[in-house]
Amino acid sequence: MTGSRAPGRHALAGVGGSGHDGRVASDTRLPRALRPLGSGQFRLLAVALTASLLSAGAWLVAAVWQVVELGGGPVDLSMVAVGSSLGLVLAVLFGGVAADRIPQRRILLTVEVVRGAGFTVAAILALTGVIEVWHLAVISFALGVADGFFYPAYSAWLPAILPGEQLLAANGIEGVLRPTVMNAAGPALASLLIGVGSPGLAFAVVAALQVVAATVLGVMRSTPVRRDLDEQVLHPVRQTFVDLRDGFAYLLRTKWLLATLLFAIVLVLVIMGPIEVLLPFAVKEQTGGGAGAFAIALASFGVGGAIGSLTVASLRMPRRYLTIMVLAWGFGCIPLAILGATSELWVMVVALFLVGVVFSGAQVLWGTLLQRRVPPAMLGRVSSLDFFVSLALMPVSMAVAGPVGESIGLGPAFLAAGLLPPLLAIATLAIARLGTDELAHPLDGMTDAATVTGAEAAAGFEPPVDEPHERVVDPGSDAAPST
Repeated sequence: MTGSRAPGRHALAGVGGSGHDGRVASDTRLPRALRPLGSGQFRLLAVALTASLLSAGAWLVAAVWQVVELGGGPVDLSMVAVGSSLGLVLAVLFGGVAADRIPQRRILLTVEVVRGAGFTVAAILALTGVIEVWHLAVISFALGVADGFFYPAYSAWLPAILPGEQLLAANGIEGVLRPTVMNAAGPALASLLIGVGSPGLAFAVVAALQVVAATVLGVMRSTPVRRDLDEQVLHPVRQTFVDLRDGFAYLLRTKWLLATLLFAIVLVLVIMGPIEVLLPFAVKEQTGGGAGAFAIALASFGVGGAIGSLTVASLRMPRRYLTIMVLAWGFGCIPLAILGATSELWVMVVALFLVGVVFSGAQVLWGTLLQRRVPPAMLGRVSSLDFFVSLALMPVSMAVAGPVGESIGLGPAFLAAGLLPPLLAIATLAIARLGTDELAHPLDGMTDAATVTGAEAAAGFEPPVDEPHERVVDPGSDAAPST
């Protein structure tokens, strides 16, 4: 079994003290939403994440306006966006396997170095005046590959440095940082730098921010990676694909996970293309705004996301967590229908603010749900499958958004993005009967001392909170039962 209850069956591989010793006592003097900050390790991780998100948000706006300055249109921007999403989708499964095998701090550190190198190349090309759209597409692809290793490692590392009762708050803090820093501060920084200089100057600054992120991660301690002592040792290449197969098998036999991800894959197809590709042109053509107006629109989404994340982080896990989460993602898209029908920037700002509130609040629930119900030794792979399945159609959405927007217009494209998701949410809940599952596995109480998913579970000392799942054994290995 992946989440075995026998402490002696697990080896702790990696650098640093054990997850058991690293458990952080809950500081009740702090508000519930801020208690993870009582951990020095988490504070450092939050600083590194802040620098990384700031550079990502600035890159988003700088790359868009570099394409515009080169005379590109929606199709050119689709090419750049597809590069990033394609790199993420191709790498994320292998990133999940790595997160379950390699100390996560090492993975995050390597990712930040690679991202810094990509931003540096973009800065040199832009400042020397030789940059082209295909350069941005290639760099975006490399950044997407790096992100494919970042997300599983971060998700798998968090339960190893915090106790289970602080995971909702920790995901809430990330939920605050992601929209405020990446969607608000990052675009605002890029807009300022583009205004006083050029996109090339923005690229140079985001490269410097990566140095900060890498430096902070460099001084953090690695935590052990839990492994089964009795697992068959295979060739690394074969082991990689065995681990991938085990992850997919877990996904297919876990109904709540499969149903939610099937909903997410269709949702991404419907909304991500219009948001990522068509929104800059809606701001430019309908409101007459430039980089500053686009940054304000993204900032409103970020502010809303921060408020939604902080609100959810301040509460206990709701009893109907699956129902609330799916409905929030579905009905939270309705304001998108307004984006293609208004010429007022403030209307776009309000609509994106509302989407941010609901979406980010639901995302906090989802991140915590994975960390509470997925066996720790499987968490890296399940997190990677989350991104892979959810984003598998993102390149398609990005690729078709530009041509669709040009053929039917921005108004109908955003109308579909706003009105289809609620129908998908209702259908998912009705068909998968997620309400029965969430009632059978409540997460609204305090974490039971005998079933935690904090540092003890991540280190292999305690089982996960969810029902047990049998470990899939490679039929060709000696560990397979004989018949």
